[in-house]
Parts: sequence; structure tokens; C-alpha cells
Amino acid sequence: MKIWAEQALTSQGWARHVLVTVGTDGRIMDVQPDAPKSDAQIVGILLPAPANAHSHAFQRAMAGLTEARGPNPRDSFWTWRKLMFRFLDRLTPEHVEAIAAYVQMEMLEAGYAANVEFHYLHHQPGGAPYANLAELSDRISAAAATTGIGLTLLPVHYQFGGLDRRPLGAGQVRFGNDPDRFARLFECAAAALKTLPGDCRMGVAPHSLRAVAPDTLAQTVTLTDGPVHMHLAEQQAEVDEVLAALGKRPAEWVVENIAPDARCTFIHCTQMLPHETEALAGSGAVAGLCPITESSLGDGIFDATRWLGAGGAIAVGSDSNIRIALSEELRVLEYSQRLRDQSRAVLATASQSTGHRLFSAVASGGALAAGRPSGKLKPGLLADMMALDSSHIDLMNRRGDTVLDSYIFAGDDRMVLDVWSAGRHLVQQGQHVRQPEITRAYRMAMHDLGQSL
Repeated sequence: MKIWAEQALTSQGWARHVLVTVGTDGRIMDVQPDAPKSDAQIVGILLPAPANAHSHAFQRAMAGLTEARGPNPRDSFWTWRKLMFRFLDRLTPEHVEAIAAYVQMEMLEAGYAANVEFHYLHHQPGGAPYANLAELSDRISAAAATTGIGLTLLPVHYQFGGLDRRPLGAGQVRFGNDPDRFARLFECAAAALKTLPGDCRMGVAPHSLRAVAPDTLAQTVTLTDGPVHMHLAEQQAEVDEVLAALGKRPAEWVVENIAPDARCTFIHCTQMLPHETEALAGSGAVAGLCPITESSLGDGIFDATRWLGAGGAIAVGSDSNIRIALSEELRVLEYSQRLRDQSRAVLATASQSTGHRLFSAVASGGALAAGRPSGKLKPGLLADMMALDSSHIDLMNRRGDTVLDSYIFAGDDRMVLDVWSAGRHLVQQGQHVRQPEITRAYRMAMHDLGQSL
């Protein structure tokens, strides 16, 4: 397969008249600037397509339904969480698969080439395991078989309701496993993933310091040599609980006790002090940011200025999937820094505009978070690519960094025309190639859920 772009963001920077050749293995064979069009598919603007680094697919069905205030005069993450627990008890395996496929389709249409699914819904309502222990993990894999997205599946270990090791509450029992049963679940889920294309990956996610005992973390991590993800320092109440139980704030404890590295992604990190931010950034770990969800839930503002200044890697994800919008995640991330600092172009550098720095950072950081050799238009890497519509009114006559600035700050994901995941051409003219059937299945699931929403 050959694709010719009027301009492209290559691993060497912006270039004109770029011919990209992709092999049958889904990897880029050659990137040639100043090349003739030949017999290639012609696009206007070609970019590496990032991975969506954090998703709970099933929460997509709740989008827009949690904006009314309850009896508590101060609504919060914790009241939202109770509503989420009540909702998920209605979900069947068929619902989970239909919702996940729709979410993955929306990710692809937004410009993401891969989905890192932080999957903690494991059992039946009431907590009894399915006959196939990995039934719901397998449904995520089945959705990926339908959509073609590059999947990194992270089965989540979730054992306790808090650091005092209290039992899981009624809303959490569908998540729970002791270490031995979780190891069996992980093995079953990995077997199903082998039926997907070879670029799909397996990782693991100890949910949080609240949900997994510190002395079993090491056992969980040794289940795989793939990515390891964990929620960290999302809410002040979480920080306070960890500090009281472990004598350290979450990020402090992680840095001192598990020696994080580039294999690790910590999600949110919105409640960290400057010294924690610098120490965790310096470890090589990725910060998995979800600015839309973090805004929706009132989590706080991630200190991206300090993190990137310390050489830290970042990725973005859609988390609760209230909005699946790559350009908007980046816009909200930058605007949060501006609001906090009362400044402009906070994350720009002397050599890169705001849009360029943000986009390149999440493309390379997302590859690390997904355990996926991608993130750049470079020979040997997977052909995870997206093409923007150069005829769009907000992209007319734009060149170089102003393309990304206009896409992120003046436009939206309607500018995305084509997306390839490991060379699979899944979005064409802005629409997923199987959009009608995926949408139909999602509509049926939503109709079936009916009043439970």
C-alpha cells in the first residue's frame, strides 16, 4: 500500500510531497519526501495516529445522564461513582460487546488508531463468575475483531474496597478477584486475544492502591511483560486515604516502592505536589491524561508544565467516554494550564507550537502506554496514521505547525478523513467502514437497556 501526502509530519519533522509505503505486515517500509504521486492514494495532510491510552468502554452508555444534582448539595466524583455502580449491574455480555464496538468505532473516527482498554468489569451481577472466567474480556476482543482497532487489553485486578482491605461493596462485586483467580482470568483473556491481528497487545492493570494490596502488586505485575497501568492520585480523598494507611502520598509511595519505568502508565495524576510530579516524570513512566473526563468529574488540573519540563511522557485517553474527541482532549489539556497560570501557549516551546508539542507528545507517549511500536511516521513502525482534510475551511493554506494548531484549537475531529491501524484502512471519508452495522448493534443494546439508564 502506498499513500502520498501533500504534507506530512514525519519523524524528521514536516515534509512536502511525502510517499509512505506500507508492507503487508502493517509496518511502514519507507517514508520518502519530495516524491512523485505514483499510483498511491492521495491525501492532504498525513499524521501519526495516537493510541487512546485509557478507556472504560461500558461507561459510554451513561454519557449525558449524570448531569443533574442529587440530594447531596455538593455533587462529586464519589456521587457519580455510585450512579455508575448502579448502572453497570444491568449490563449483559451482549451489551458490553455492542457498546465496546461502538466506542472503538468512535475512537477510530476521532483519529485514534488503538484502544487501551482498562477493563475491570469481569463477573455477573452479584459477583458470580461466568462459566468462561474471561467472558467480558473476550467481548472486548470480539469488539476489536469487528472494528479492526489495535487493541491493548488490560484486565484489571480489583480486590478490596479500600486500603483497610474492606470487602467490595454491592456496586463493585462484578470487578473482584483474589490474586489466584485473577491470574486465571488473565490467562484466559490472553488466549482469546491471540485470535486478533498480531499488533494487538496484552497488559495488566492493578486498579489503584485502594483496590489492590501493596504486597500483591508485584505478583500482579509479573503476569505479563506488557504495559502496566494504574489509577493514581485522581482525587484528594484518595490521596488522604493512602497517606493515612501507607504513610506516603500515592505518587511518593509508588516512586519509592515499585521503581516505575517506561512500561508503567499512571492515570490522571491530578493531585500531585511539585516534588512528586518531578520524581514520577523522571522515572520514565507515562502520565495517562483524560482531560475531558477529569473536567467532568472535577478531578483537578494535571501539572503538564512541570511534568513535561521534567522530561515526562504523556498520553491521552477518553476514560468515561462522555466525549470521544482527540482534538478536544488536547485543547482542554492546554486550556487548563492557561486557566491555572493565566497565560497563553503554555506548552509551546521555542521550536514547536502548542499543537505540535501536544500532538507529538501524545503520539509517542500513547505508543509507550499501549506497548505498541508506533507514534511516528518512520520505517519499521506500525502504520498507525490519520489524514486530515486539507480542503477544510480552517486548514486552507495552512502549513507545518499551524496545521496542528488549527486542527486542535480552531477545528475538531470532523477534519479527520482517513485512519489506518497497522495499515488497516478503517476510516474512509470520515466514516468507519462498518459504521452501519456497529451503530445498529449499539442502538439495539441501548433500547434493551431502556429505563435502566
